[in-house]
Amino acid sequence: MADVIEVGAARGDAPPPVGGKERRGASASRRGRATTPYLFLAPYLVLFLLFGLAPILFGVWISLHQWDLQLPNRPLVGLGNYHDLFSSDSAIYGDWWSSVRATAIFTVFSVPLLVVVPLGLALLLNRSFPGRTFFRAAFFAPYVLGVAVIGLLWRFLLDANLGLVNRLLGMVGLPSDTPWVTDVPWAWVSLVGVTVWWTCGFNAVIYLAGLQDIPAELYEAARVDGAGGWDRFRHVTLPGLRPVLLFVLTTTILASANVFGQSFLITQGAPGEQTRTVVWRIVDEGLRYYDAGRAAAMSVVFALMLAVVSIVNFRLFRYRED
Repeated sequence: MADVIEVGAARGDAPPPVGGKERRGASASRRGRATTPYLFLAPYLVLFLLFGLAPILFGVWISLHQWDLQLPNRPLVGLGNYHDLFSSDSAIYGDWWSSVRATAIFTVFSVPLLVVVPLGLALLLNRSFPGRTFFRAAFFAPYVLGVAVIGLLWRFLLDANLGLVNRLLGMVGLPSDTPWVTDVPWAWVSLVGVTVWWTCGFNAVIYLAGLQDIPAELYEAARVDGAGGWDRFRHVTLPGLRPVLLFVLTTTILASANVFGQSFLITQGAPGEQTRTVVWRIVDEGLRYYDAGRAAAMSVVFALMLAVVSIVNFRLFRYRED
């Protein structure tokens, strides 16, 4: 028997288990390793439940009630608030869809510019030339300013009577009485132009980070194969930026659809209410007219619209690594 044990020890075999303590200890160790990630995630999960999921569920609950902030009774109306948004007989129908149309116009015209213009800037700023760091900082600088600063600044610059923009246009022989903030389509030109100037620096920085992750060997191989600048951009740069493009496009759509400060401060909804967006309508309904139930219903419907757009975007531009 002793000879068998010695031979087993010489071969490096594990000794036979003495009892159940080792098995219980190993099981407890595995359970500890399994729960460790959840302990690290717990602070975020608590914050998400308190400030993310709970407000969403409470907003859906409010949308099912006639939730007047000035009245103590808040009766359940079911889907009545949602019905009002889609019923042409309701008082809110016209205003709601007018704001949806305004938001769609702004998004359709601003998103392509906020995707293409920053990409061009990033391609230029990715080259080596004197003063590159200065220009990178200069293009990003407007983004650090708040919407209140941007809105008030451009409200005065674009004023039809006293604004600097019309004065400069008059000095070069162009019309000096353009109603930049009081008439369409000039109000949309102002809103889109100011937003592109303000936020394109952020997208350019994202593109720059993506460009610097593309291996230089791919460009060298393309040059050896005789590819020109356009071919390198189409077959090397764009495929390498595909996940970055997806991120930029998705976040830009969501940000543009949630526009509020620019139209509130620059055009003030003019002319009439043609530049009054969905978020502005929700704020008015909830905080001006104190109808939190209807405002919550608008928020839920708008969130579902954006969710559908995001899903379609991901399905069309999802990244597959070959």
